[in-house]
Amino acid sequence: MLSKRESEVMNAVYALCHEKGIGLICPAELLAQLPPRRNYTEEELEKILSALTLDDYFELLSSERKGEKMYVISLRANGYAYKRCSTQQRRDVALKLGWAITSAVIAFLVGVILKWIF
Repeated sequence: MLSKRESEVMNAVYALCHEKGIGLICPAELLAQLPPRRNYTEEELEKILSALTLDDYFELLSSERKGEKMYVISLRANGYAYKRCSTQQRRDVALKLGWAITSAVIAFLVGVILKWIF
């Protein structure tokens, strides 16, 4: 399971690379895709990208083009399946929350019925 920051970076990478499965991305372009309230730096971005590479979401190569740092990112199987897994996690959380609310309502109703009987 990814942390909040890793998930945000993976969302940005997936948005930029999901069509072809590979992309040539500059750090500024990737930082522009991230939420501004988090104030990501290039160093933090580099650490998160290397962590996601180790988790086999994508393959990352750093290069320079006209003096500017560029990332060559090619998605792997985990990267392609990221959106599906993310949707499943949200669905699981919603299901657990629904069961908790349903259980609380049933417990309340049983308590009210027992008070009414006795």
